[in-house]
Amino acid sequence: MMKKRDKIIYWIATVWLSLGLVSTAIIQIFGIKTEGAGGGQNVDHLGYPDYILPLLGIWKILAVVALLSPKRPLLKEWAYAGIFFTVTGALYSHIVVEDSVGLIAPALLYLVLIAVSWYFRPSEKKFLFNH
Repeated sequence: MMKKRDKIIYWIATVWLSLGLVSTAIIQIFGIKTEGAGGGQNVDHLGYPDYILPLLGIWKILAVVALLSPKRPLLKEWAYAGIFFTVTGALYSHIVVEDSVGLIAPALLYLVLIAVSWYFRPSEKKFLFNH
């Protein structure tokens, strides 16, 4: 049985993560040139082509759908993994181009939110190999 505190932590982290993913996905899908995390100017700065943005945005929307949908624990595990790989790629890219902590901070926040959401997820949202 999950403690109430753990449920609250899970939902705060998951909703915050989902809101961040949806907001950057909208920016990426519609090609909005912003300086913020996931925006076109940021991606240009890192040396990635603009055509990657809509794909990243669609992946983020799909990940949010998977994270917030009831059941489907295996799909959720894939979503967490995909988000983790995307965010660590962004973090690595920012480090390689020697960006300031201010530009690296959103990726670090995403990593914390991914870890907290994954760790505190309810047992019915966990994929167990012994099903």
